[in-house]
Amino acid sequence: MEIQEILTAKRTVSRRAFIKGVIAAGATVSSASYLFRGTEVAHAQRAPGAVERLVTLRVNGQDRRVDVLPQETLGTTLRYKLGLTGTKYGCDRAECGACTVLVDGETHYACSMLTHQVRGAEIVTIEGLEGPNGELHPVQQAVYDETGFQCAFCAPGFILAMVAMLNENPNPTRAEAAQSLSGNLCRCGDYDKILTSAMRAAEYSRPTA
Repeated sequence: MEIQEILTAKRTVSRRAFIKGVIAAGATVSSASYLFRGTEVAHAQRAPGAVERLVTLRVNGQDRRVDVLPQETLGTTLRYKLGLTGTKYGCDRAECGACTVLVDGETHYACSMLTHQVRGAEIVTIEGLEGPNGELHPVQQAVYDETGFQCAFCAPGFILAMVAMLNENPNPTRAEAAQSLSGNLCRCGDYDKILTSAMRAAEYSRPTA
């Protein structure tokens, strides 16, 4: 056998032996981990800062159990996990207000609020305004009567903003309504009819004598 062939054979054997040794060592460590992991798992605790994924949300008067990722927004959870598609995604950067929902009675942009932030809170979406017998909320009825929107993509957010406004100020002036609704944008520019609807909603919401 030539010298070159002998050297090649030695390198091959040496390399093969090394690989076998690595595999054997790995198998030993893996086996040891398997044997002792039972006690480790039994006594394991949640890592600091860890967030429970399976949570209960109070949405439109009902408790909804849902699997939520740590960085998941409320808008994503409502639309894609709970099927409440009335919450719209417009800008996805807290500028247009199409995703507006009520959290404990206050307006919030669902696209910019983490779902884990609202555990224990009362969440209301546009679907939750309907009465027990299917009757429209006074704000919804006012929008319907005044044909307040053109394409209506922004309508759910505006309507919820109107509800929050009237809960705080039942008798707003048109200027006050404009100020209260300034966090919502209408891409059709139908602001005059929207404000007219808001004033009609205030009228409908007043208690009758």
